[in-house]
Amino acid sequence: MTQHPTQSPQFFLTAPSPCPYIEGQFERKVFTHLVGDKARELNDLLTQGGFRRSQNIAYRPACESCRACVSVRILAGEFEPTRNMKRVLHRNADLVGVVHDAEPSTEQYSLFRAYLDARHRKGGMSDMTVLDYAMMVEDTHVDTKVIEYRRRGPDTFMTGKGRGELIAVALTDKMTDGLSMVYSYFNPEMQDRSLGTFMILDHIARARAAGLPHVYLGYWVNGSRKMNYKVRFQPQEHLGPKGWERFSA
Repeated sequence: MTQHPTQSPQFFLTAPSPCPYIEGQFERKVFTHLVGDKARELNDLLTQGGFRRSQNIAYRPACESCRACVSVRILAGEFEPTRNMKRVLHRNADLVGVVHDAEPSTEQYSLFRAYLDARHRKGGMSDMTVLDYAMMVEDTHVDTKVIEYRRRGPDTFMTGKGRGELIAVALTDKMTDGLSMVYSYFNPEMQDRSLGTFMILDHIARARAAGLPHVYLGYWVNGSRKMNYKVRFQPQEHLGPKGWERFSA
């Protein structure tokens, strides 16, 4: 008798809760745990199948009456910045992003707290403590990095490190086919820099440099103003019933 010693993940379904994006709708999620020596491989497969990671959990929407959440990934190798995006790159030419292991710091949390208080005071993450933040960063069994963006210092190109204040942070998973932007935040007082856009552009450049074809942006919700920015990065693919297909805004 042939035996197949595969360890299949167990999937669970959450109870319905109010949707944070569409008023009057209720969301449910299917999720599984990303632990053990197969976590990286499983994360790759699930992300390519429309899941997102939060700590050691991979989840995706499983709403009963709504399919508004659509997984989005940028085709990094074909991407060309728009005129406005080039202006964003120019405005942030004084920043340097340094890659670190997934380790939290008090400086990160201070910036994270300022970002939440200014942008998401009533959001689901608004009451996160420093310990909650540490878990968000550290609780990972995949290849996760923290990219810190600071102003360039006089010795940046010699030491490889910026010497200015911490301006923005991205928590990013490296996969076999791309970079997945798990969470990012920035100094809310620097709105003129368009730091959210800048970090996506920087991830596209990093993916291209590493020979990775995709940058995963998570979910786009058609009709949600807070999600509209995601479809500006063309060309991109959306995950539908037939698999990943090109989408034009």
